[in-house]
Amino acid sequence: MKSLDELNIIRDRAKIKMKSKKDNTELIRVVVGMATCGIAAGAKPVLDALNDEVSKLGLGNVAVKQTGCIGICQYEPIVEVIEQGKEKVTYVKVNAEKAREIASKHLKDGNVVSKYTVGGTIDSVDDGICSVDDTAFYTKQKRVALRNCGIIDPESIDEYIAVDGFAALGKCLTSLEPDEVVDIVKASGLRGRGGGGFPAGLKWGFTAANKADKKYVVCNADEGDPGAFMDRSVLEGDPYCLIEAMTICGYATGADEGYIYVRAEYPVAVARLEKAIAECNEKNLLGKNIFGSGFEFNLHIRLGAGAFVCGEETALMTSIEGNRGEPRPRPPFPSVKGLFGKPTTENNVETFANIPQIILKGAEWFSGMGTEKSKGTKVFALGGKIMNTGLVEIPMGVTLRETVEEIGGGIPNGKKFKAAQTGGPSGGCIPAEYLDIPMDYDNLLQIGAMMGSGGLIVMDEDNCMVDIAKFFLEFTVDESCGKCTPCRIGTKRLYEILEKITNGDGTLEDLDKMEEICHYIKENSLCGLGQSAPNPVLSTYKHFKDEYIAHVVEKRCPSGVCKNLLSYEIIADKCRGCTACARVCPVDAISGSPKNVHKIDKAKCIKCGACMTRCKFDAIIKK
Repeated sequence: MKSLDELNIIRDRAKIKMKSKKDNTELIRVVVGMATCGIAAGAKPVLDALNDEVSKLGLGNVAVKQTGCIGICQYEPIVEVIEQGKEKVTYVKVNAEKAREIASKHLKDGNVVSKYTVGGTIDSVDDGICSVDDTAFYTKQKRVALRNCGIIDPESIDEYIAVDGFAALGKCLTSLEPDEVVDIVKASGLRGRGGGGFPAGLKWGFTAANKADKKYVVCNADEGDPGAFMDRSVLEGDPYCLIEAMTICGYATGADEGYIYVRAEYPVAVARLEKAIAECNEKNLLGKNIFGSGFEFNLHIRLGAGAFVCGEETALMTSIEGNRGEPRPRPPFPSVKGLFGKPTTENNVETFANIPQIILKGAEWFSGMGTEKSKGTKVFALGGKIMNTGLVEIPMGVTLRETVEEIGGGIPNGKKFKAAQTGGPSGGCIPAEYLDIPMDYDNLLQIGAMMGSGGLIVMDEDNCMVDIAKFFLEFTVDESCGKCTPCRIGTKRLYEILEKITNGDGTLEDLDKMEEICHYIKENSLCGLGQSAPNPVLSTYKHFKDEYIAHVVEKRCPSGVCKNLLSYEIIADKCRGCTACARVCPVDAISGSPKNVHKIDKAKCIKCGACMTRCKFDAIIKK
């Protein structure tokens, strides 16, 4: 791209193409969610059916497009019909047959097929609601990082340009000095969204201040937390935004080369990134003399092999260099000595995704959202025991209660909220007593939790918090690189204590030993993985100490999860002798004749729970 004028011409043409009239009829835009969540649910046959039916019906005024994650993932495949002057219509749980009906009745005849819309499918909203934008899931959201996800075709550079894509880069290269760009990012208050929350502007400034013959920009797209899919959704839904933001960072810090480190388990994201980079090179939005400014920036992709430790910035850079992904001691920090020993700026996908809007709308606009010390919005992957699972972006400071009960739709099956785990294996749990806590960096740290990268797993009364801590610690043990002893050995010993407790062999001395090891690992591990590994244990022990005591002293799991502490009993007064439980038992542990009370042989019982599930008279209880 040789000039801003050329970009503006492409933008004007793209806008006309997206919104123009054809044969005096407004163009109807139909988008199908084709992120990983949609594809896995069967969106490709839906897209094919819509294209086929639109062609058969001769609907020249209808444009069928793929898009990224629309957000409310459990209702995929999702189809949205966007027609100027009318409310957007969201169809959910669409299959090929429904898609053809939507084409013939809605796209051809103009009659909304209400039984397939979001209001006709989701029990928690009014039948009159046709657009997902009008549901509680969306009304409290504010989309900045996700602004284009579910809107544009992620494989069309023209559509990205049509929504002001690369305008921020053009502004930087033609009217702002590098230090002015850094100052804007500093003034915005943007903090790194990868988990640590370090101010992005300060990080950029440190790299810019270091003089070197070569500098780099690195994007951490190695999203490894269980239940997290924020970065993946941005990569799949808006890849050009990341390219633009990294190029801006390169200009601001004096770097001419960048690397996107993305996990190989994200094939859709990788394919779209590769296509986007190729198109940007073709249109001179990457490479030499971008916008005629003399600035050069080149971008590469490096695939990670799924090592969680490579989410740590120094381990990530070591992996890019072709070595085993292990962390390095700091200092020196990457802004002084990073990738290939040169000054490097590293941020994650979500952090970069905010940059173009900050440049276009100003630091004051961005800092006007959120709280005093946590500006802007945060993307969460909402999962677990929650009605509305999916991707949400909310202003910093929205409470956990609003997120769970309003956006998330509450806990299914009338169960009570027990806790939420933020930050995955590196984070901590938030118990019910803190449901009204504003979700920002500082408030969460005060209660022993952390923001993390954005995974938010909701748990109900049936979850055992000791078992949850063991689950996350087992993950950390497997993912430790083994370089430092506190993490390599300490996490393993910690896991063994938790296993002992859940097996019913724990002692009060084990609880003291557990705390001691937790603090030792935190204080002595080399990198953030080890330093944060004990967080799930410490936070669950702090807020749910009674559950640990019950496991150790009473040899009982209050939630009935830990199998070695369970026993099943048949209540004589309720047993009808129907033999259903005996017939379903896989190990013949239940005895009794028809119409007589049955008994469970606890020595044989494997505690699978099949008998309790099968009993129609509530005669079997779990203790």
